[in-house]
Amino acid sequence: MLDIDRSAPVMVTGATGYVAGWIVKALLDAGLTVHAPVRDPAKTEKTAHLTALAEDAPGEIHFFKADLLDPGSYGEAMQGCSVVFHTASPFTINVKDAQRDLIDPAVKGTRNVLEEANRTDTVRRVVLTSSCAAIYTDAIDCAKAPGGVLTEELWNDTASLEYQPYSYSKTLAEREAWNIAADQDRWDLVVINPSLVLGPAVNDLPTSESFRIIKMLGDGSMKPGAPKLGLGVVDVRDLAEAHLAAAFTPEAEGRHIVSAHATNTFEIAKALQDRFGGSYPIPKRPLPKWLFWLVAPTAGVERVFVARNVNIPWRADNSKGLRALGLSYRPLKETVEDMFGQMADRGIFTKS
Repeated sequence: MLDIDRSAPVMVTGATGYVAGWIVKALLDAGLTVHAPVRDPAKTEKTAHLTALAEDAPGEIHFFKADLLDPGSYGEAMQGCSVVFHTASPFTINVKDAQRDLIDPAVKGTRNVLEEANRTDTVRRVVLTSSCAAIYTDAIDCAKAPGGVLTEELWNDTASLEYQPYSYSKTLAEREAWNIAADQDRWDLVVINPSLVLGPAVNDLPTSESFRIIKMLGDGSMKPGAPKLGLGVVDVRDLAEAHLAAAFTPEAEGRHIVSAHATNTFEIAKALQDRFGGSYPIPKRPLPKWLFWLVAPTAGVERVFVARNVNIPWRADNSKGLRALGLSYRPLKETVEDMFGQMADRGIFTKS
C-alpha cells in the first residue's frame, strides 16, 4: 500500500479530451495542481475551457508541450508529480490505417508515459484509463464468459488489427502497461475499465465516438428504428470520480470495471423520448436484427458485428468498483438527457 501525497501536483495526459476534461475539473475542484501536457500550449483555443475551469476552482492548472509518440516529451510535465493519469488514447471506429491511427498512439503512448514515470522519482501511482474493450469485443463474448458475465479477470482475445481494431488497441495498451508496471516497484498501477462513456462534455466540440452515437439517435439517422445493440454505459462524471478514487484510495489495486447500466441502443433512445421525442426524430421502435444485418454494409457496419452484438444482452460485474472505490452511479435517463440536451443547445441536431 502506497502513501499518495495529495499536496503534490498530478499529471493528466490527453487533458483536452472528453473523459480527461471531467477528471481535470474534479481535481481542480479538490484543490489540486494539475499538469496538463498538450501538443501545442500556444493554441489557447484548445485549452481555454480548462483554464476557465481553473479560474472557478481552488486548484491550479499548468500546460506543457508533449506528444504521445515523442519519447521523453512528458518529462517536464511529470516533474514533481505524485500521480499520473494516463487517459490519452484515440477513441474512433472508422479509421483508414488502424496501426497508425489506433495501435501506435495507444501502445507507444502508454509506453512513453509509463517509461517517463520510471524516470520520475516522485511518481507513486499511475491510473490508466483502459476500457471494457480490453476485456471483450462483442456482446456475444458475455455469453461465452464464465457465468455469462464479464469480470476483471478476463482479457479480450477476439479483437484484431482487422476486426474491431479499437478494442485491439485498448487490449495491447493495457497489457503493455501491466508489463512495464511489473518491472519496477516504486509506483503502482491502477486501471479503470469503463464501458461506453456518455454524458455532457466540459468543452464545446468533443470528438469522442460517444457523441457520434447520440447524434445518430437525434438527427434522423435511426428514425426507422434503433438496433438493440448490447452494451454497458457509464456517466462521464461518475467515471471522473472513479479516477480520483483510484488515485487516492491507498489500497486500490488492479483492474476495475466501471459501468453503471447494462443496456442497448434502443433503451438509450427510449430514455430520451419523454423529454426530446416531440422535437427530435428519436427512434420509437427497435430495428429488426435481420433488417440491420441486410443494410449494414451500406452503413459501414460489418455483418459479423451485427450478428455478434444485436439482440444479445451485455452483462458485466461492476461490484469491485462499487466496493473498492466507493462508487455510485447516476440513472441512465439523467446521463443521456444531460448529454442530448447539451448537444441540442449547441445545434448538433435538426428538429423534426
